[in-house]
Amino acid sequence: MTAPVTTDSERDDAPAADEGGRPAARRYGLLVVAAAVVVGLLLGYAGGLLTPTLTRPGDTSAEAGFARDMTAHHNQAVAMGLLAFRQGQDAEVRQVGVDIATGQQGEIGTMQTWLRSWKLDPTGEQAPMAWMPDGAGLVKDGLMPGMATPEEMAKLRTASGREFDVLFLQMMIRHHLGGVHMIDGILAEGHDDDVLAVAQVMKNTQQNDLTNLNAALKRLGGTL
Repeated sequence: MTAPVTTDSERDDAPAADEGGRPAARRYGLLVVAAAVVVGLLLGYAGGLLTPTLTRPGDTSAEAGFARDMTAHHNQAVAMGLLAFRQGQDAEVRQVGVDIATGQQGEIGTMQTWLRSWKLDPTGEQAPMAWMPDGAGLVKDGLMPGMATPEEMAKLRTASGREFDVLFLQMMIRHHLGGVHMIDGILAEGHDDDVLAVAQVMKNTQQNDLTNLNAALKRLGGTL
């Protein structure tokens, strides 16, 4: 029996794959997302430069504490979002991962620019969450509200398919709920009008994300 012959046109139509066996489209997609994250960071830096410096928050101010702590909080969300794009099976999970990664990377740029414009170090000597009245009680095993443990992050990295999608949604919902609580803290304790304005936008964005994340989790049959 003669083996079927693959024509040149059929070979050309077949999806290319990288050395790991992943479709080239996904590989190039990762490059595009990585570029978008960098652009988001640069735009965040540019936005932060617009903050007036006539009066600068001090090293122990609520504004400085928020900028430092929320940067660390956002860093984990960016990592989770990129994992969702790379490993997610559900199209909505992949898209929300990209949106969170790029959006929060831009906010990191803004917050780090604030600190530089205030002549403050990216990290301070105060303990995490010290700027919030109830901050000490919010930190669990060194983690700020909603943050995943190293074990949870390791589990997410090794998950796949629907298991990954549900786990990502569960973890990101908790992450956002913790983030919103921190944002409420700066809205109550802060005095810098520009910081408060950006914080309110962050809160609105994360609350909208939470609506979508909860709907996606319900659609996939997962629970918190």
